[in-house]
Amino acid sequence: MNAARLAPRDVLRVGAAGLRSRPLRVFLSALGIAIGIAAMIGVVGISTSSRAQLQETLDRLGTNLLTVAPGRDLFGDATSLPAESAGMIARIPEVESASATGRLDAKVYRNDRIPAGESGGISVLAARLDLPRTVGLEIAAGAWLNPGTSRYPAVVLGTSAADRLGVAGTGVQVWLGGQWFTVVGVLAPSALAPELDAAALVGWDAATARLSFDGHPTTVYTRAEKDSVEKVRGLLAATANPESPNEIEVSRPSDALAARNATDEAFTGLLLGLGGVALLVGGVGVANTMVISVLERRSEIGLRRSLGATRGQIRLQFLTESQLLAALGGMGGVALGALVTAVYAVSQGWPTVVPPWAMAGGLLATLLIGALAGLYPALRAARLSPTEALNTP
Repeated sequence: MNAARLAPRDVLRVGAAGLRSRPLRVFLSALGIAIGIAAMIGVVGISTSSRAQLQETLDRLGTNLLTVAPGRDLFGDATSLPAESAGMIARIPEVESASATGRLDAKVYRNDRIPAGESGGISVLAARLDLPRTVGLEIAAGAWLNPGTSRYPAVVLGTSAADRLGVAGTGVQVWLGGQWFTVVGVLAPSALAPELDAAALVGWDAATARLSFDGHPTTVYTRAEKDSVEKVRGLLAATANPESPNEIEVSRPSDALAARNATDEAFTGLLLGLGGVALLVGGVGVANTMVISVLERRSEIGLRRSLGATRGQIRLQFLTESQLLAALGGMGGVALGALVTAVYAVSQGWPTVVPPWAMAGGLLATLLIGALAGLYPALRAARLSPTEALNTP
């Protein structure tokens, strides 16, 4: 007589019945799988959301900003940029705009009674009027310098400089270079030019007339055409200082953001490894649950065998149980990981991004772990003879 064949629906029903008989043990085993999958989904999702935020920032600010600064000569001494370097760079056909700042030998204080050593690390810079357009600066309060205010004792503070000076708005005066300067604006934080956040910026003409500025820029900001960034980068040193191009340093601020992202990716790899360990521990829990299930249900296995169930059907029953157990943990882990990603991304103001491949890969990983974890218990159950199983006390 041929053994009865089990339809797929019957296989699922028999496998689910075995899980329903031990709900607490099943929950704890599935939880181990869920924690591992949630860790992996959360790490991938948070990392991807962070990269999406970085890409949005770069798309908004542009990756075509280059900076030119003086380097050192052959003897290691500091050099300076020619006074006309910004103008010469602006003449490069592929350059959209060029502006400059110049460091001043001056300090800024909240008032004239602050001790000289308590400057708060705020730099004082002379700035050209087109600096916001070139760098992409935004004004948080007040206004930027204009042809009128740039000739008078007016100052625009970076966001960190304003905080250190205790300046909450415009119209107040600060003690700068031994003179009173009126705050006319406060900058919003700048991702591509963070050095401006801790700076007090005065007009180029006012710096020359009032603060003994020699007119030599210390940084030239250059906005190149997007398709010609590398070409312009190769021309900047020779254009800024034709006599000594080797004494010029050229950099791209967006490279620093990309380097930070690369560091985040390395950290992500470490966390994924930890998530994999948690997933492995969950798989061991599934295997332990299935082995105990076989030991506890020997009489059930013997009864089914005596009623005509084949070794293959017994093996399939226990493999199905382990797969269902792993699938429950996997689906719970994917949902938990997506929730963790969403909560963290929203708290940071990032877009929430959970890659579909991560969710699909998590489910496939759980099914593979379920198959491996249930293979030995299934083979062990299938090897039991009806007589041996039914005689078990």
